[in-house]
Amino acid sequence: MASEGKMTAQLLLAVGGAVLGSLQFGYNTGVINAPQRVIEEFYNQTWFNRYETYITPGMLTTLWSLSVSIFSVGGMVGSFSVGLFVNRFGRRNSMLMSNSLAFLSAILMGFSKMAGSFEMLILGRFIVGVYSGLTTGFVPMYVGEVSPTSLRGALGTLHQLGVVVGILIAQIFGIDLIMGNETLWPLLLGFTFIPSLAQCILMPFAPESPRFLLINRNEENKAKSVLKKLRGTTDVSRDLQEMKEESRQMLQEKKVTILELFRSPIYRQPLLIAIVLQLSQQLSGINAVFYYSTDIFERAGVQQPVYATIGAGVVNTAFTVVSLFVVERAGRRTLHLTGLLGMAICAVLMTIALALLIQVPWMSYLSIVAIMGFVAFFEIGPGPIPWFIVAELFSQGPRPAAIAVAGLSNWTANFIVGMGFQYVADLCGAYVFVIFTILLVLFFVFTYFKVPETKGRTFDEIASEFRQGGAAHGDKTPDEFHSLGADSQV
Repeated sequence: MASEGKMTAQLLLAVGGAVLGSLQFGYNTGVINAPQRVIEEFYNQTWFNRYETYITPGMLTTLWSLSVSIFSVGGMVGSFSVGLFVNRFGRRNSMLMSNSLAFLSAILMGFSKMAGSFEMLILGRFIVGVYSGLTTGFVPMYVGEVSPTSLRGALGTLHQLGVVVGILIAQIFGIDLIMGNETLWPLLLGFTFIPSLAQCILMPFAPESPRFLLINRNEENKAKSVLKKLRGTTDVSRDLQEMKEESRQMLQEKKVTILELFRSPIYRQPLLIAIVLQLSQQLSGINAVFYYSTDIFERAGVQQPVYATIGAGVVNTAFTVVSLFVVERAGRRTLHLTGLLGMAICAVLMTIALALLIQVPWMSYLSIVAIMGFVAFFEIGPGPIPWFIVAELFSQGPRPAAIAVAGLSNWTANFIVGMGFQYVADLCGAYVFVIFTILLVLFFVFTYFKVPETKGRTFDEIASEFRQGGAAHGDKTPDEFHSLGADSQV
């Protein structure tokens, strides 16, 4: 028990250094929105300088949509490439190598105005998207593998905390008075250089994943040495035994490709769970709420709606911290269910408020409360949990492939929402949140019947349950999933 639950300086360095990549992902997700007007003016002026005519509104909309959505396309490419790096170069070294993409994108975006090239900005957005897609695979995997079992959930939540802090920083820096203006917007986009530089300085002092060293490289002495530093104790026999057991199981299941992941009945259920949990994050409507928030705050009479939107970002961050402290007590499944149900209720309130906003002016205040509640419930469950629970559902063999598939699912849903939401919102108006309410209820039902509780369980304990079920039945029934502990927390 000595190695369980102890936060050491080495563990803090490893997790903190890795989460800088998560901050990058969040920053680049949110940074493009605030300076939209000045960047569109740059596109217009660049077009005029080239062709001596101003850009058409349709072409400007197309270029701007491409600038925003190309980030998600890059994310799809990056997330699907995770497995190519982590097993060959290791988790830590993969993170370090990926920073070259962040540096390149910072140069392209930061100097795009000076070069008079919006193509550089769009290419930079694609490259930083690839980097972010890789990061969403590397960080949760690395953090999960260096963390002791009793802290794995809490430390896994730090990935999402890094994301929301990155979004909040982007919102603040994007204020016109800081960097979201005509002069400094290239610096705002190029700022992505700083966290990558910090990670390149810190991560060489952090250890490689002991699981990678023992299971992939068969370097037991090195893995043991790393574990002693991470756990702050000389007795790491329990961790080593767990990894050896996982390694023994791997000899039977071998390294799993993405194609084999889909073909094997053993992995069918955990893969389905991993994909649906990722979809529950992106199709929950969280991006839609942030899209509507400024307009709602304006209708409510808020003088500076941009600051109210930043306030929503603060709520976003605060409740991620709440999730960090309660995830090991309440459990992953419980928090995800709570978050989905709370978001569904808030979505209903938001629909009512938006539908009655003109007839009943005070409904604007209900909509503000609903927005804040929606954001808070998102960060309790659907925000952080899908990222790290995927690593918990799979053993070492299929884990890289599973994380790649889950990441691709997340980024694809992100892209669909980003490209399609505005059209659906124009069609449905205030009732667009009815769609999200239905989806949230469906995700709640799926989670209740299909998702097991992984709190306090080793990777091998979780994976072995799926192996037994997959070997015996091919697919598990809801009752069999409850036997995994799915109903033990509710």
